[in-house]
Amino acid sequence: MDGRLQVFAGNGNRALAERIMGELESSLGRATVDTWRNGETRVKLEENVRGSDVFVIQSLSYPVNHHLVELLIMIDAIRRASASRVTAVIPYYAYARQEKKTSGREPISAKMVANLLVTAGVNRVLTLDLHAPAIEGFFDIPVDHLRATPLLASYFRRLDPEGIVAVSPDSGGVGRAQEFRLRAGGGLAIIAKNRPAPDDTEVIEMVGDVEGKTAVLVDDMISTGGTLVQAAEMLKQRGAAAVHAAAVHPVFAGDAMRIINDSPIERVIVTDSLPLPDGPCSSKVEVLTVAPLLAEAIMRIHKDLSISALFS
Repeated sequence: MDGRLQVFAGNGNRALAERIMGELESSLGRATVDTWRNGETRVKLEENVRGSDVFVIQSLSYPVNHHLVELLIMIDAIRRASASRVTAVIPYYAYARQEKKTSGREPISAKMVANLLVTAGVNRVLTLDLHAPAIEGFFDIPVDHLRATPLLASYFRRLDPEGIVAVSPDSGGVGRAQEFRLRAGGGLAIIAKNRPAPDDTEVIEMVGDVEGKTAVLVDDMISTGGTLVQAAEMLKQRGAAAVHAAAVHPVFAGDAMRIINDSPIERVIVTDSLPLPDGPCSSKVEVLTVAPLLAEAIMRIHKDLSISALFS
């Protein structure tokens, strides 16, 4: 490994950062990242980064605002220490569902987060499955937007391809479900839903045939679990033999774990882009690691190689 590559991590998903460094056969850069007694974030680099190509791994997990500020302060510290380039590796980009105004007097929070990152001094962003791909356009710096759908599809590929139906739980996720279908095999179904209030959904109708099939709900994240459970109930009513779920980001807010455990969903496959919340974990949840994907992307960026090869 080129000695100029240095990788640091915040506390947003330390376990994933360690797995990434295991893939890179190296160790995380030494740094103090904690809080002062008054609650303010404290960052102190314990290594010289002058002239280095530095990557900062930080998932914007709960508590989101704390980990966002932690990332911003780490970027500022690295930039002021004269690193040649700073890349923010953000497996889960928070505020991504607030990428547009749905009514008057609302913020576009995803754009504000992009502005904060650039102002802090980041030169490049590496992220995974943005809720809204248009967020890439909020940055005037390079953004490498990776997809974990191939990883999820490979898990289900061992099942009978002809018996699988990839199901999009809303119209906005049709592209993701279609990519899943092309990689795992089977058919495609689409569920239409309405969102009467934030974090509240209602299923309206479904297009596609799932009778006697294994339905796989494909989404980018699981937040409260309400959308998945309502969709799963409709799929069972339409004759699905089994219902599974595949999502990249396991947000699992509130009682999501309990809701999923009590639902007709038999299996939920997620990645480790976020740490699972504290407390009892449902036996239905299985976690796949994205560490090899992110490690390969870090090395390719460092060596100025193409990232497009990771999409094949």
